[in-house]
Amino acid sequence: MTKKAKMKDKSNSFWERNRKSQGYLLKKTIMKYAVSICRFILLFGMCFMILQPILNKISVSFMTQDDLYNPIVISIPQHFTTENYILTNELIDYTHTVMNSFWIALTIAIVQVAMGTLVGYGFARFEFPLKKFWFACVMIVILIPPQTISSSLHLHFRFFDIFGIFKMITGESINLRGSVIPYYLMSFGCMGLKNGLYIFLIRQFFRNIPKELEEAAYVDGCGTLKTFVRIMLPDAKPILTSCFLFAFVWQWTDGFYSKMFLGGTTLVSTELARLSDKLGAYIQRIMGIKTTVSVAYSNCIVSTGTLMIIMPLIVLYLFAQKGFVESLSSSGIKM
Repeated sequence: MTKKAKMKDKSNSFWERNRKSQGYLLKKTIMKYAVSICRFILLFGMCFMILQPILNKISVSFMTQDDLYNPIVISIPQHFTTENYILTNELIDYTHTVMNSFWIALTIAIVQVAMGTLVGYGFARFEFPLKKFWFACVMIVILIPPQTISSSLHLHFRFFDIFGIFKMITGESINLRGSVIPYYLMSFGCMGLKNGLYIFLIRQFFRNIPKELEEAAYVDGCGTLKTFVRIMLPDAKPILTSCFLFAFVWQWTDGFYSKMFLGGTTLVSTELARLSDKLGAYIQRIMGIKTTVSVAYSNCIVSTGTLMIIMPLIVLYLFAQKGFVESLSSSGIKM
């Protein structure tokens, strides 16, 4: 039987079944395709809303100043150039800045995930006094923005002391501002950037793991720590991967804590915020006179810097996407 004959036989079969169902099969088929079309339009619109700004920045980053003010040029540059990337690389000292941000974001993310795993596992599996109260404190940490406690953080680390010991020995407190130490202290104490969210996610994941796995390990002679390391942690790789990605990305783009504690360290978030000012100073130095940078060209350089800064994050996600997607499909909310 030829392909055309098979299609004709299938069509006749469809209309025969539709006649027997009194038109129900046709209505169901039309509804199925209508829902599929609506779903496609919705997903395409959402993807376009997310990708359109990025595509626009990519287009602008390869334009010359003439293209920026040419009404004919919309998305495709008429004079393709890479000078914007060369200039941005010079203004923000890209290699040095990225390495600084990478090591700080990496170490902070590791500390936050490690501490969040221990605390989240404790909330999920153990009973201790005031457990609900402490978990409510975790939820408060998630809900309250860090700007609320900015003054307290500034004073605490500007005049840092432990029970008055340093002041008793040296006669004065220690100024920790301008160093990375406050970052690490807050992360070890589960008060770092978004630490409460990681604790909540890890707790929910461990609550969904059957307790019979731990009980079987206890019967085989494993202690609490060995069971946690050998049994629970391997199963928690997906959620730990997700929390690590969240911690790394938020730390990479953080401007609040970076400006508060690391004002003297060049990071991608702080350098991007100062890129327009650096561009103005650079042009004044080149021209030798005080001048104003055009808004379009300033936005072009900022767009180029934004692309250069988010590129390492895209590469990181490409390597870790399997674990990230797996965590989203396997984790759930269980109260």
